[in-house]
Amino acid sequence: MRTGIVPVALIWTLASFPALGQQTSNYPQKAIRFIVPYSPGGGTDIVGRVVAKQLSATLGEQVVVDNRGGGAGMIGSSMVAKSAADGYTLLMTSGGPIVTALNLFSKIPYDPILDFAPVTLVATYSSVLLVHPSVPVHTVKELVAFAKSRPGQLYFASGGIGTTQHLSGEMLKDMTGIDIVHVPYKGSGLAIIDLVGGQVSVYFTTPGSALPFMKSGKVRALAVTSAKRSAALPELPTVAETVPGFESVAWIGLLAPSATPREIVNKLRGEVVKALANAEARNILAAQDYITVGNTPGEFTEFIKTDMARWATVIKNAGIKAE
Repeated sequence: MRTGIVPVALIWTLASFPALGQQTSNYPQKAIRFIVPYSPGGGTDIVGRVVAKQLSATLGEQVVVDNRGGGAGMIGSSMVAKSAADGYTLLMTSGGPIVTALNLFSKIPYDPILDFAPVTLVATYSSVLLVHPSVPVHTVKELVAFAKSRPGQLYFASGGIGTTQHLSGEMLKDMTGIDIVHVPYKGSGLAIIDLVGGQVSVYFTTPGSALPFMKSGKVRALAVTSAKRSAALPELPTVAETVPGFESVAWIGLLAPSATPREIVNKLRGEVVKALANAEARNILAAQDYITVGNTPGEFTEFIKTDMARWATVIKNAGIKAE
């Protein structure tokens, strides 16, 4: 073996360490992009903009939201997976492209586990189980009994195949043995319009979307889908009080490309935690029934794995395919 000769590649690697360390310690030095893989105006976009505004103030660099919708969130997610791992291009996303896409689609353009470094779980939110007033039930127990007496005669709406609304309905079917028919719509707005009109009987949606119709008596709320009762709707029981183990909670989180330095990931997580503690941000999100979290990268990683396993079972049992 030849000695005394250091490979050129090793020289380059060693020489780059001080520069990398300097870049990490001085991060950020330019604008940061939050890629939101959906159109403007949705929940992920709203949460992303609230956090971006706070981070812009505390980091001293602009944090901008870049909406890249399409492909069930996979287009924007793929952009981040393939971006430079320098902390300047990040993914602010719901769980769809990360926890359910792999089981819904035969092929996706990234690996949800290997291609991302989870930064923090920003917020979670539950849904409300609604029925049209013509359905003669007032509890989850009564709904299950009514559906069992009329197999295939009740229709439940969703904003599309593979959405949280759809999977919540499939989970209820799987755990209770009821036979209700899924009707996918091109968006949540159309779904709730048809629920109000009586074209469908059952629908899961966010409290913010449900409240105006609940107050007017155009829909009836039976329960919330979180493990614990909602602070916004404390009078409603959880589905789990009737169907033990039922939990359907959607989430929004921040992820980076997988090779992003740990120091940058940790700094981002700390800054997001501070942003979520800001009174203005907290009030905006609480008003829409978002529960802020801000857990560690390790905790977020485990959360994703658990959520992925939960929905994989539902999708497999229901035989759902988005293609």
